[in-house]
Amino acid sequence: MPATSAPFGLRPAFHPSGLDRAQALAGGIVSGYSSDILKGQPVRYVTAGQIEPAAAGQAFVGAFAGVEWTDTTGRRRVSNYWPASTAYQTGSCVAYFYNDPNIVYEIQADGTLAQSAIGDQADLSNTTAGSNVTGLSQCTLSTTLAGAGAQAQMRIVDLAPYPDNAWGDAFVVVRATINESQFQASVNAV
Repeated sequence: MPATSAPFGLRPAFHPSGLDRAQALAGGIVSGYSSDILKGQPVRYVTAGQIEPAAAGQAFVGAFAGVEWTDTTGRRRVSNYWPASTAYQTGSCVAYFYNDPNIVYEIQADGTLAQSAIGDQADLSNTTAGSNVTGLSQCTLSTTLAGAGAQAQMRIVDLAPYPDNAWGDAFVVVRATINESQFQASVNAV
């Protein structure tokens, strides 16, 4: 797998407490929101108290997990992604996303990383890439590391323990935590 670019976005690997539950946010996405929000895509809170995709370099809250809503015909819908420009009946939307800053995620890098990357930070890349057929994000972690004294969106903490995954592989899968969380006091909240 790491010899091939096959990104899957941010995938929760574990939480130190053993609980990695997604939050359910009623009214979490604006009706008619014009962009897809894909499973595993980084999301951020906006001033209206809803979520939307985060761009590379932006503080964010976590990873999108899915959504349910009642469409304008009265049919209940459940999806692992938000289809762009979808309208729903008022009060029927519930967005699910992981927002605990202690969750450790797995993410594929957009190139090679060495073991010396542990503890360093990097921004996300390809944050809007993905498929509205599968509903899965293809967000990756940049291999351009922040370096000493600098900050970036994610902190690399380990290599993902898979048989065909090793430091130096063409597209290594790493474990990382959110470094620039909207829940941190030093980062702009919205």
